[in-house]
Amino acid sequence: MSYDLVVRGKRIMTTAGERPREVGVTAGKIVAIEPLGNGLDGERVLELAEDEVLLPGLVDTHVHVNEPGRTEWEGFASATRAAAAGGVTTIVDMPLNSIPPTVDVGALEVKRKVAADQAFVDVGFWGGAVPGNIGDLRGLHDEGVFGFKCFLLHSGVDEFPPLDADEMERDMAELATFDAVMIVHAEDSRAIEKAPTPQGGRYASFLASRPRGAENLAIAEVIERARWTGARAHVLHVSSSDALPMLATARRDGVRITAETCPHYLTLFAEEIADGATTHKCCPPIREASNRELLWEGLLDGTIDCIVSDHSPSTAELKLLEAGDFGQAWGGVSSLQLGLSLVWSEARRRGVGLAQVVQWMAARPAELVGLTSKGRLALGYDADLVVFAPNEAYVVDPAALHHKNPVTAYAGRSLSGRVRRTILAGHDIDVAAGAAPRGRLLRRGSVERIARSAEVPAPAPEHG
Repeated sequence: MSYDLVVRGKRIMTTAGERPREVGVTAGKIVAIEPLGNGLDGERVLELAEDEVLLPGLVDTHVHVNEPGRTEWEGFASATRAAAAGGVTTIVDMPLNSIPPTVDVGALEVKRKVAADQAFVDVGFWGGAVPGNIGDLRGLHDEGVFGFKCFLLHSGVDEFPPLDADEMERDMAELATFDAVMIVHAEDSRAIEKAPTPQGGRYASFLASRPRGAENLAIAEVIERARWTGARAHVLHVSSSDALPMLATARRDGVRITAETCPHYLTLFAEEIADGATTHKCCPPIREASNRELLWEGLLDGTIDCIVSDHSPSTAELKLLEAGDFGQAWGGVSSLQLGLSLVWSEARRRGVGLAQVVQWMAARPAELVGLTSKGRLALGYDADLVVFAPNEAYVVDPAALHHKNPVTAYAGRSLSGRVRRTILAGHDIDVAAGAAPRGRLLRRGSVERIARSAEVPAPAPEHG
């Protein structure tokens, strides 16, 4: 039998760990995994170098693309190029920061139309839960969104207002009728209002304005409302380690709740952030080094399920880089292209293996949104693959990023692990200017591919 693509290497990250294997791909699916040396025949053959590992493509379920409406911040072409350069083969786009926000079927169709011919990786969509749109939730669900996002305080943009806890509970009860998940930005608005107002360039002032207590109170509300309604709930970007015992207890009690954290909470810490460094502003904030250590413990014991980017870009002007005013700068860390290297660099320092990193960044995010053909290098799964050199070191150069605005909290940071090649459905992703995008739009459930307006020609056969 001849395959469309065969990948051979001594380090293939299977579900049983790294093994010397040959992987056969046909029609975009992994259809054979054999011991190295079996001599699978392929129209295209890729031989891994001695220092390379073949990984499943990462799945990032927390990405703000911002298009349409705020395309100067980010767009589908730039965001998905950045994703591919970082080994991410699937993203799920957040419903806000675009105009219109994805809070009804009409807005979803606008976003799909814009994304269809620009995506270099596969793209799915979250819906939004805002005051007054409870009647739109089932329609969005039926149209294939992967779940619904709400805020418990001002989102930062007026067109995506927050829910109060009672409104969230009503929406959760509605979502429970069709088993959709509510994903929550959990910070308590009352606690934020009573906290000091952030002013000027002192990072300590900004950190005090978003206390752990605000996050803890909001997460407690999410837990209890999920308990009362029986709905699935997911806590976004956990930064407060104080909340981990609550989450663990709730899960032991049978509450259907999961949680994520992000590379910036796992690799950065408050004590090293310079005053005026608004590149590091995000909400909830980057907390103390001791808090970071406990987040790693929460990952290792399973309280935190996955690691996703919360890629939340803006223009350089909105970050107020020269003024350095934490009170006025836009909050968000752009790390879509860097996440694998960031997490791997920190994980290996702690003795955590690459297989575990892949679980956190590929398999478990895919499970969260029900992408049953993604996140693993296994028979029957999509041939979304990453050639990764875990020992290659490099220094982050903002000019080398594919994000529309090369603003990063990691400029000049030395990292381990470089993505050398990213493959989507058996074909290399070319992110060079003028390259044709091959990404597909995804729906929940059967993950139906939505036809593009024009077919992209297949690349010529290659050997490497």
